[in-house]
Amino acid sequence: MTTSRARRIAVDAMGGDHAPGPVVDGALAAARYSGVAVTLVGRHDVVAGELARHADAATLDVEVVDAPEVVAMDEKAVLVLRGKPRASIRVATELVRSGAAAAVVSAGHTGASVVAAHTTFGMLKGVDRPALAPAIPTRHGMAVLVDAGATVECRPAHLLQFGVMGAVYARTLLGVASPRVGLLSIGEEEGKGNELTREAYRLLKAAPLSFIGNVEARDVFAGRADVIVCDGFTGNVVLKLSEGLVEMVEEQLGEELSSTFSSQVGYLLSRRAFRRFRKRVDYSEYGGAPLLGAAGLVLVCHGRSSAKAIRNAVVSASRFVADDVLAQVEQGVASAMVTPR
Repeated sequence: MTTSRARRIAVDAMGGDHAPGPVVDGALAAARYSGVAVTLVGRHDVVAGELARHADAATLDVEVVDAPEVVAMDEKAVLVLRGKPRASIRVATELVRSGAAAAVVSAGHTGASVVAAHTTFGMLKGVDRPALAPAIPTRHGMAVLVDAGATVECRPAHLLQFGVMGAVYARTLLGVASPRVGLLSIGEEEGKGNELTREAYRLLKAAPLSFIGNVEARDVFAGRADVIVCDGFTGNVVLKLSEGLVEMVEEQLGEELSSTFSSQVGYLLSRRAFRRFRKRVDYSEYGGAPLLGAAGLVLVCHGRSSAKAIRNAVVSASRFVADDVLAQVEQGVASAMVTPR
């Protein structure tokens, strides 16, 4: 059973801390329950062995493309991709370039995903650097953090580009007509921050965006902004810190709720609220983060992604293809006349 190549999603089956098991399981779940056409890219014998665990695999719209090489999490992306041209992430991006797939999903080496996308697709016109844009929970819904680790060293114009791309993506993701864009800094006043943020502030203020000025770290999850702009180093720290904080809160809350009989009774009465809380802060609910700026659609997932996270990422990738998010980002950048400098 096959479907249009224009909607097929290439999944890096070998990417991730626990690959290929959860990756294959998640991809099959997307095919099984959401009707997404999937191409699993990885060592053919290994992937075939994982497929054999699923009795209905042969009835699903799932293909396998052999990629005998793998990029390990501790390897340097640029050097490895040069030495491993048949690495699964590289083969997956080449499938998109050739038209055999429409998007890539990977939970593997983030740097390798970024380098492979940049090498294979190039950048959109008017964009100089790519940016990861994960969805993050706030008090009032969701927001977009951009960049979360694709570009560590930035210039002010790059942050302007991130703001424009983030706003376009937030309109698609959040359904907000005019997303509020905030610049992450150490103070709300216009003059606060380092040279990078002060100059980026000036550029963002002059751009055709709903720019609300600087936001401090304590405001990231308050819901003041729909898009939070920062360099990739800062954004990755924010993301990892928030993940660690959520894990600690969940663990300590669980300990408190099970420590006494009365608290156990209280938990039984409030477990629906507790489940809603976990769903709001669980990264697996949102799947992966799109790599904005690359001239091809790539979703990068957490290295620890579960089957649920992979499933959601594959479904999201399919929706982004249907919504033509890539073209929307390209048009948004062009209309803002964002040029690198």
